[in-house]
Amino acid sequence: MSELLWSPSKERISNSNITKFISFISEKERLNFSDYHQLYDWSVNNIEKFWEYIWEFSGIKYKKKFDKVLIDKGIKASKWFVGSEINFAENLLRFDDDKMALISYRENYPPVKITYAQLNSIVKKVTNALREFGIEKGYRVAGYVANVPEAVIAMLATTSIGAIWSSTSPDFGIEGVVDRFGQIEPKILFATKSYFYGGKHIDNIEKILEVKKRIPSIQKVILIDEYFDFNSVSNARSIENDILDFSELLNHSEKDFEFAYNEFDHPVYIMYSSGTTGKPKCIVHGAGGTLLQHYKELALHTDLQRDDTITYFTTCGWMMWNWLVSSLQIGATVVLIDGNPAYPNERLWKIIEDEKITIFGTSPKYLTLIEKSGLVPNDKFNLNSLKTILSTGSPLTDSNFHWVYKNVKDDVLLSSISGGTDIISCFMLGCPILPVHAGEIQCRGLAMKVEAWDESGNSLIEEKGELVCAAPFPSRPVYFWNDEDGAKYHNAYFNYYPGVWRHGDYIKITSNGGVIVYGRSDSTLNPGGVRIGTAEIYKIVESMNEIADSLVVGKNTNGDVEVILFVVTRNNKILDEELIHKIKNEIRKATTPRHVPSRIIQIKEVPYTISGKKVEIAVTKILNGEKVDNREALANPKSLEQFYNLNI
Repeated sequence: MSELLWSPSKERISNSNITKFISFISEKERLNFSDYHQLYDWSVNNIEKFWEYIWEFSGIKYKKKFDKVLIDKGIKASKWFVGSEINFAENLLRFDDDKMALISYRENYPPVKITYAQLNSIVKKVTNALREFGIEKGYRVAGYVANVPEAVIAMLATTSIGAIWSSTSPDFGIEGVVDRFGQIEPKILFATKSYFYGGKHIDNIEKILEVKKRIPSIQKVILIDEYFDFNSVSNARSIENDILDFSELLNHSEKDFEFAYNEFDHPVYIMYSSGTTGKPKCIVHGAGGTLLQHYKELALHTDLQRDDTITYFTTCGWMMWNWLVSSLQIGATVVLIDGNPAYPNERLWKIIEDEKITIFGTSPKYLTLIEKSGLVPNDKFNLNSLKTILSTGSPLTDSNFHWVYKNVKDDVLLSSISGGTDIISCFMLGCPILPVHAGEIQCRGLAMKVEAWDESGNSLIEEKGELVCAAPFPSRPVYFWNDEDGAKYHNAYFNYYPGVWRHGDYIKITSNGGVIVYGRSDSTLNPGGVRIGTAEIYKIVESMNEIADSLVVGKNTNGDVEVILFVVTRNNKILDEELIHKIKNEIRKATTPRHVPSRIIQIKEVPYTISGKKVEIAVTKILNGEKVDNREALANPKSLEQFYNLNI
């Protein structure tokens, strides 16, 4: 069993939402759950009952209650909460008081603060403006937006009408935006005019105008200023043309506002696959499944409560933005952070201190960056408010776990979470009543029948296998856009194990109920037929002081796979024979000889997607002489050029 790093106090357990939920179900079912694992086992064996209790426990707002919780036709075709009528935005706006709803931080400006009462008022005005522009149920509204309150307001106004919201961040290039929004044909585009990143001022107007020109469906562009405090009186112009300022929408009346109610699976969001191997797939998510799944994860697994202040460092092009904003349904205060998280290094920690943030979301990449910078947050900042740290984007390494407990806080729940855009939520995540073990995600999500399968479909414990979900869950995509026969959807998840969701991650379920993620299975290396997850190598190499970053891929050679490791050294250190020998020894010591790369090559930078994931497949294609499509999905597309010139 891996090292125990933290255990919850009796007080924390007794005051948690999940303990209240256990009491709620125990009374309903006349059962006695002694721990989380018993609750989990019950939930995956009683999926219909579980989700009915989540509906009830969450206090979901609805116009019409369901006739039946689940018509089970398999994961893809199942019908959930049949007969119900709800509105997504109404549930996120259920609070209407003077508590702070949104606090917005961006570079070079003071924070902007908006109460729940103000948020409700502003959303009503913007909704009525969108209705005046002709937006109706099912229409698409897109956001080319920074992580600021206007993005949240635009989403809530869009979904109030029953229209569909889709967003991406302003650092996307023109092709990346057109590849995404061009497929869904939005009527309205909200767009951030300019912003600061790392102290640099970036003007987006030319890109916005080109996007409008390239996507004929866009009838109006609504421009968002880089700073607007919502308390100033706007000298807005009348709405006359097809390009206007966001502030003009605030001149509309709140009168005659009403929510539009639709079936449980009515589309609410369109998300996109990474698009690193072709044009991004457009993944459509339903209002009800997103709402209930996010409630379960935020309230029960994250223990988010009304008096909490939560942030997740994310852009509007990553599903963690959608996940974070769902915190509004619980009435917590949501802190939106835009700009460079490490400009300066202390920035996020100062915000945690100033806003007394209780739940802080980040990534292993950020934690490693701070560790290697030498900053010790608990020496410099008062982090007493912090009770939970969330991390996703890639697996947390043992080194990350130990660094957090030593340098951030020794009494904090460090929740590594893992899921994806595909399900707009998590398969595995944290739990406030379970201990934390180094290198492990604490548990599988309630009512998510997650298993590790071998190639024959046998379920494994303490062995690596494919991450599958073997039973229906309400946050599966309702469909893919422009996929009339459902073939894209089927091929994405169901063509490997018939009827069972294969996610594309390589995991091990431990004997104590935790989960270890080894990276994407579609980039799994198979030297000599031995399956190796790339994350197994990253966690060793990137814990070395000499290495700043790394990328590992496989090159097809004589019917086998050659493991090649690329490294970015710290302080421009030269990768010499001594360092190569040291890296190989470290990998061999911690894993097996099969994990040791045949070649280690120094590069200038690792290619990343805009959402911060290493780009293994595109580099693998380059080394194997295959074509790489859609470089616009990369944050640093020029980084691919260095791989074409390698003689390997």
